[in-house]
Amino acid sequence: MPVTERQLAAFADRHGHQIPYDTSPRHLAGPGDARHVTHGLAAAGWTTSSDPLSPQIVLTSPDRRYTVDFNPQSRTDTWWTLRAEYTDTAPGWYAAFSELVPAEVLGRLTDALSVPPSAPGPRPFQILESAGWKVGPTTTAQSPDGMCHVERHNETHEGGAQTSYWRVDTCEPGHGTPRGRQIWGAWLPSPVPEALITAFLQALTETAPLQRAMYDRTAHYRAVQKPSALSPEQVVQAHADRLKTIRAQVRAARRRPTTTPPTAPAPSGTHRATARR
Repeated sequence: MPVTERQLAAFADRHGHQIPYDTSPRHLAGPGDARHVTHGLAAAGWTTSSDPLSPQIVLTSPDRRYTVDFNPQSRTDTWWTLRAEYTDTAPGWYAAFSELVPAEVLGRLTDALSVPPSAPGPRPFQILESAGWKVGPTTTAQSPDGMCHVERHNETHEGGAQTSYWRVDTCEPGHGTPRGRQIWGAWLPSPVPEALITAFLQALTETAPLQRAMYDRTAHYRAVQKPSALSPEQVVQAHADRLKTIRAQVRAARRRPTTTPPTAPAPSGTHRATARR
């Protein structure tokens, strides 16, 4: 389901007449425009299965395994849910994100879901440490301002079975405690591929600001805003360019061979190790 000209025009109408403000840090930037996620998925060939007149949007991947559900009228604090169905070779999983998670950050995760990276990236805590976050002696980290916390929890169940899950929480500063009231949260259990967690954390920790209009909602009053060097037209064009890139990546991935071509028998003797290399 490609993004239509009418949908792009609606995005341009929303953003083309508002002065953008550079907003940082990213975890305090606020939700932004949900179309950073939904348009990206549509550009990757996902289809809607929800009522077009409902504020709830449900998108399904071309292989029917994944669904992304955006529900701004949720009765809980979860506005975004991602689900993967079980297959013969992979487990199912479920991830949840609350209202104020930045759409651009979540969009990086859903982009990686649509077009998986071709090579492994850095590990999650390597990303956090490289970004200048304080990484604790256990599986925890926090942002330089102390308001965003990343934790990996490991649990041992009866019978010795082990599970783990990731929590990302942005919270009010604690008053004599490690953290105060939650502002937004993300929950990603261990079946979620690490590549998706990596994509989410990379987008979350980048120092480049996110663009918000003057009266857009931010996640907290400590968010820093200043007029952006980008014009409204450039913001709109950057969105259109991203969609073109996603479409091109999906087409390239479809052309990529899905099976490993047969190899010639390894030569005998001392040449065998060289051939394997």
